[in-house]
Amino acid sequence: MAPMARLTLFEKLDQIEARYEELAAQLATPEAVADSARFQRLVRAHAELSEIVGKYREWKQLERQLTEARQMLHEAEDPELKQLAHEEIRTLEARREAAEQELKFLLLPKDPNDEKNVILEIRAGTGGEEAALFAAELFRMYTRYAESQGWRVEVLSSSPTSMGGLKEVIASIQGHKVYSRLKHESGVHRVQRVPETEQQGRVHTSAATVAVLPEADEVDVQIDPKDIRVDTFCSSGPGGQSVNTTYSAVRITHLPTGLVVSCQDEKSQIKNKAKALRVLRSRLLERERARQHEQIAAERRSQVKTGDRSEKIRTYNFPQNRVTDHRIGLTLHQLQDVLDGKLGPILDALVAHYEAERLKKELVEA
Repeated sequence: MAPMARLTLFEKLDQIEARYEELAAQLATPEAVADSARFQRLVRAHAELSEIVGKYREWKQLERQLTEARQMLHEAEDPELKQLAHEEIRTLEARREAAEQELKFLLLPKDPNDEKNVILEIRAGTGGEEAALFAAELFRMYTRYAESQGWRVEVLSSSPTSMGGLKEVIASIQGHKVYSRLKHESGVHRVQRVPETEQQGRVHTSAATVAVLPEADEVDVQIDPKDIRVDTFCSSGPGGQSVNTTYSAVRITHLPTGLVVSCQDEKSQIKNKAKALRVLRSRLLERERARQHEQIAAERRSQVKTGDRSEKIRTYNFPQNRVTDHRIGLTLHQLQDVLDGKLGPILDALVAHYEAERLKKELVEA
């Protein structure tokens, strides 16, 4: 980092640390404790700065240790002591550089949706029944990962097939920073394997689309009752066979945009309507974000597109026991682990890649 950039970075960190200490002092005052709303605001603001301040204090401690090690190197006469000092300096410099890099990432502007829950939509694409079976496996994969994170998964709508696949499934995933972890999963996921229905052992290629939307709160998107049409119908199971003789399934059409959401998983019409409104609200929020940020809209369209195999972001190759994320060139030969929900290595690599891209952009624009 250039000297001026370094000075600017650490001036900013000094200001953040001072603000952190100021908030801590305010939290200890009787006035703050007596005003619960103000106290909660102070707690949130203090917590938001804690990770940055902790990393900055770690960096400063490493700087002090480096100064001491260099002093020891300068004063030492014994060759062994000098060698030890050299090794200590190399280790501390590497740790300091890593801490400084983390600080740069922590100072990047936060995505306002990172703290939100998500609406996960998975749809079978090219490949018929095999694509539907793969869509079901993807949903199981995300469900397993959510369980490992302590998140809650709630199915809002699903369209199962007679062979156990899913033509479509829409679910809410709720927990700590769900969107920040899953937001890069949107796109076409491709599978290469021998389907159960294949008699000659040929490898087939199928696909499913995944969309991850930040779940909108009611305060984010207001829906005027005059702007929606609510239709009710009987729920149906695989093959169209009626599984419900009451009109409990709900279809909501948002008249200004033409968006349509259907939910039929609950036996209660009221519950299905509430679920459909949650999905509609999130789709409207995504639509508004896309309108305000055309760049985001273009990126989203390029991620999901039509569900054709050629538009894949990731390939799950069964014969080679391989998972490849084509955006970052990451390949893991741990296919079953990934499908069992062990997504950490892939998600970590994606987050690191896109954060590095954001950092490059910030430095260019600075």
